[in-house]
Amino acid sequence: MPLDPKYNQLNRESTERIKKLAASLTDEQMQTKVGEHWTVAIALVHLAFWDRRVLATLEETAKNKKLSVIEVETVVNDLSLPIWETVPAKDAVKLAIETAEKLDNQLENFPKDLLEEMYEHNKRLVVRALHRNEHLDEVEAALKN
Repeated sequence: MPLDPKYNQLNRESTERIKKLAASLTDEQMQTKVGEHWTVAIALVHLAFWDRRVLATLEETAKNKKLSVIEVETVVNDLSLPIWETVPAKDAVKLAIETAEKLDNQLENFPKDLLEEMYEHNKRLVVRALHRNEHLDEVEAALKN
């Protein structure tokens, strides 16, 4: 499957969505439950964590000049939950935005041949908007309740 040429735009739009949402949240809203175990703040830290995984994959791929995916078990979400819960809400916002912006910049400037290979392996490594928007939809739905 070829690389979606709109990946940069989609990623930037999802980063702007994080910023817009974060700018409107009170401390109390940051503690709103999103699903059974998460809060809005935890969802933002989660996004930053997985964006950082892609940053690490970009670094390894660039260093090795070939696709070098940092494999992480799905169970990492459950294992990380107690850690994420300790992150203050304002720090969660800052981490999510800074990481999304850094990743967007690196993806935009990454060698296209390696980016194509990453996309072929897993498009969510390149089109971060897919993951970000999934959780931002959940956060917005929880805040409406």
